[in-house]
Amino acid sequence: MEDRESLKEYMVKEIEIIQEIIKRMAFNSFMIKGWAITLVVLTLLLKGGEKYKVLLAFIPLLVFWFLDAYYLWQERMYRKLYEWVINNRLKTTEYLFDMNAYRFKDKVESKFRIMFSITLGWFYGSIAILIIIYLIILLIKGG
Repeated sequence: MEDRESLKEYMVKEIEIIQEIIKRMAFNSFMIKGWAITLVVLTLLLKGGEKYKVLLAFIPLLVFWFLDAYYLWQERMYRKLYEWVINNRLKTTEYLFDMNAYRFKDKVESKFRIMFSITLGWFYGSIAILIIIYLIILLIKGG
C-alpha cells in the first residue's frame, strides 16, 4: 500500500513537471508568432530594392514557421508523455521521471504535417499570401 502511495506522489510531481514543459512550449510558440510578424514587417520596411526585400521577407516567415511547427511537435510529444504517466505510473516505475518525450515521436504527426495544420497553415499561410499580394502590386506598379 505504501508503494502505491509513493507512486501517486511521483505521478503528481511528474505531471507538474510535464505541465510546466508543455506551458513553456506553448509560450515559445506564441512568442515565435510575434517575432515572425515583427521580422517580416521589418524586412518589408527596409530601404532599397522593393522586389528583392519582398522576396527576402519569406526567409523569416519560413524560418519561424518551421520553428513554430517544431515547438508544437515537441508539445504534442509531451502531451503523449503526460497521457502515458497518467495511464501507467500507478502500475510501474518504468521511465520514472524520464522527461525524454522523443520516445513518442512516432505517435505524433511529423513537423512537416504540423506546419500545414489548420492553425499554423492559416496563420503563416495568410502572411505568405499578403506578401505575395504585395509583390504583385509592386510588379504591376513597376511594370
